[in-house]
Amino acid sequence: MEMHQTSHEPEFWSDVYEGRSIAIFNYHGCWHVYLDHVLQHNIVFATADRAIVWLTERIDQGVPSRLN
Repeated sequence: MEMHQTSHEPEFWSDVYEGRSIAIFNYHGCWHVYLDHVLQHNIVFATADRAIVWLTERIDQGVPSRLN
């Protein structure tokens, strides 16, 4: 589930991991993360790959999405 860098990275990416919806969105150079369609507030990443790793680790740890 690795997102490979190309000359033009997409601004949005989504998938399903272990039955849960994950997505990342690039806004002004920062990658924002969504878990189960819920934006994870105050959490941004410099790279898409790091954002995806963080999301999959949360799911592997059994952490629920939060509604803030």
